[in-house]
Amino acid sequence: MNKLQHFQKYKFRYEVVVIFGYFLISTFISATSVIMEANRSGEPSFQLWEPFVWQWSSAISIISLLPACVFLLKKQPFNWSKIKYSLAVYFIFSILFSIAHVSMMVAIRELIYWTQSTHYDFGNILIEFLYEYRKDFLSFISILVFIKGYGFIVSHLQGEASPIAVGEEENITQRFDRLLVKKLGKEFIVKVEAIEWLESSGNYVNLHIKGRIYPTRATLTQLISQIEEQGFCRIHRSHAVNLNNIDSITPLSSGDSEVKLNTGKTLNLSRRYKDAFKSQLL
Repeated sequence: MNKLQHFQKYKFRYEVVVIFGYFLISTFISATSVIMEANRSGEPSFQLWEPFVWQWSSAISIISLLPACVFLLKKQPFNWSKIKYSLAVYFIFSILFSIAHVSMMVAIRELIYWTQSTHYDFGNILIEFLYEYRKDFLSFISILVFIKGYGFIVSHLQGEASPIAVGEEENITQRFDRLLVKKLGKEFIVKVEAIEWLESSGNYVNLHIKGRIYPTRATLTQLISQIEEQGFCRIHRSHAVNLNNIDSITPLSSGDSEVKLNTGKTLNLSRRYKDAFKSQLL
């Protein structure tokens, strides 16, 4: 398994580690900077632990809002042809982002201060919110730019597959035998029969082929309707398999079954899809 394959397999874990690592380091630097600046000015007016609570409460709140930012980019991608509408949507969302961030941040601080038998004073709500919104607006834009840039880099590294339809007309239910994979400025042809299993991932379906993962923009339901005649079957709401790659099937006490592929990969066969699965095996 090369580095790219390892990254694809543990992509979510890498993302979590990097995000938490970044915020852990940046908040530590910010907190210690506050302490050092206070010491330069004389005796600090706060206890040593307070700057860390201020910084980490803010970081935890922002991390909690990252899925919402990803959701926004998927459901309301910035449309340059409707720029006024997009600017309005993103401006409103930036305000909601700031309100949520400040609310969670203050709640965390008040809780921690309460455990220390003291009180956290946020100050004048309107003035302090306007102060926080200036910073949150820049953070919001930076997060969106980072998500888009990261997605662009990853998609170019791992490649993206699109069907090569049989015939002249394109149709979402049309059968196809090959996939066109675009990766790092090159194009490759991959046969559908080489797909070992498929995995639903948001607006994409990840195609697992010889240890590599190629995303294609489609739903699992749509894709299976196009290739099921070539020996593919859905066995779970999140994944499907190439029947030619099945090594064994093991019933489980829960009523589900475990499908083991020739590669050693094991997938869950849900009770909901058992009948359809058995009918395709016959």
